[in-house]
Amino acid sequence: MSEQSLVSDGPVLGKDDPVLRAEGLEKRFGGLVATDDASIEVERGTITGLIGPNGAGKSTLFNLVSGFYEPDAGSVSVNGVDVTGQKPHAIADQGMIRTFQTPRKPEGMTVREALLVGPHNQTGESIIPLFTSPSTVEQEERRSLEQAQQMLERFEIGDLATQPATDLSGGQMKLVELARGMMAEPDLLLLDEPVAGVNPVLADKLAGFIEELNEEGITFLIIEHDMNFIMRLADPIIVLNQGSVLVEGPPEAVRSDERVIDAYLGGPSE
Repeated sequence: MSEQSLVSDGPVLGKDDPVLRAEGLEKRFGGLVATDDASIEVERGTITGLIGPNGAGKSTLFNLVSGFYEPDAGSVSVNGVDVTGQKPHAIADQGMIRTFQTPRKPEGMTVREALLVGPHNQTGESIIPLFTSPSTVEQEERRSLEQAQQMLERFEIGDLATQPATDLSGGQMKLVELARGMMAEPDLLLLDEPVAGVNPVLADKLAGFIEELNEEGITFLIIEHDMNFIMRLADPIIVLNQGSVLVEGPPEAVRSDERVIDAYLGGPSE
C-alpha cells in the first residue's frame, strides 16, 4: 500500500471511541472565515496532531471546541455529551482541558498555588460547605496540596513550588501548565504549541512526559509548528488548511503528501 493511500482526503470520521467529536464548525469574524465546515474526531488513547500553515484556523478550532468561542454553526461533543456553546468550565467538567500557547503567569501566586486552580468541583468552591462541612473541605484541600506537590515532582519542578509564578521562564511555565492540566484529571488534554519558544532539551523532556501520560490513558490533541516534534509524537496527524480539514493520516504519509506540501508552501505568511 502506498503512503498516499494511507492519507484520508478530509477528516476521518466514524471512529470507534472518540473522546472529542466536532462536526461542521464554522466561525466568522466579520468578513473573515476562520473555520469553514471543520470536522474532527479524536480517538480515545491517541496522541493526535493538528497542524497547518499560519492562518489555517487551528487556534480558532481549539477555542471553539474548548468553549472560548461560540460557533456560528456546527456541534461539539465530549465523551458523547453535547457541549456546543457551553462555557469552558462546563466543558472541562466533561473531561477536556486545554493549555495555551502563551501560558498566563498568575499574579500573586506561588507555583504550587497556581496548580491548585486546576481541580474542578471542589466542595470548598461554595461558601455554605465552609460552615456545614469544614472537615470535608479541609480533607479535600489537603489532598489537593499533596497532589499538587506530586505533580510538581513528577514534572521535575518540585524545587519551584514556593517560587512566585511570575518569576518563571516560558519553558518552566509550559511544565506548570501541563501539571495544572493534569490536576483536573482530564480524559483529553488539548495542548496549544507546547514547545513554542522552548529549548531542545526541554522539548525532549516534554515529549517524554506526554508519552508517559498517554501510556497511562490520557488522550491528547496537540497543535504544533515544530514538525520534528509533532511527527515523532503524534499519530494520526490532522492537517487544517483555510479553515477546514485538508487531510488526515499517519505522520510519515502526511509529511510526504503533495497537498500538504502545497498548503504549507502556499500558506499565508506571518
